[in-house]
Amino acid sequence: MSRSILFLCTGNSARSVLAEATLRAWGGDRFTAYSAGSHPTGQVNPFALAQLRAEGMPVAGLRSKSWDEFADAAPMDLVITVCDAAAAQACPVVFGDFIRSHWGLPDPAEAEGSDADKAAAFAHAHAIVKARVQALLALPGHVWQDRGMLQQALDQIGHLLPAARTP
Repeated sequence: MSRSILFLCTGNSARSVLAEATLRAWGGDRFTAYSAGSHPTGQVNPFALAQLRAEGMPVAGLRSKSWDEFADAAPMDLVITVCDAAAAQACPVVFGDFIRSHWGLPDPAEAEGSDADKAAAFAHAHAIVKARVQALLALPGHVWQDRGMLQQALDQIGHLLPAARTP
């Protein structure tokens, strides 16, 4: 059974696209991943595409799109917002019979400085996304059968950070 997951943010150019591409690459036929934004920028950030390519993840078909495209689509199982509420970003509010969770992370598209600084911000954001997607993929089957347990597990995943690297 494939589960449909929509990653939402405001611009749909960086974080939500990183999450969509990562789940597509790792989720196999267990998940169908999508991303969208409440105010899409209209293009995927080139640093997001470069980060995904550097990780060997497919980028074909990725595009910045409005959540309106999903209004009449088949219902989602999960909707995960990835905007940074800590930075006072307005997260999209969605309604429906699906589980919602918030996996906020800083927007790498707002990074300033050199291209190397911007690339580093995208690498860091993607490391967070990868840690959370790995945790999602590791959820045992019985958690998916209990809506309350799944909600709690997803909310906990939203606080995960990548393990610190040791030299």
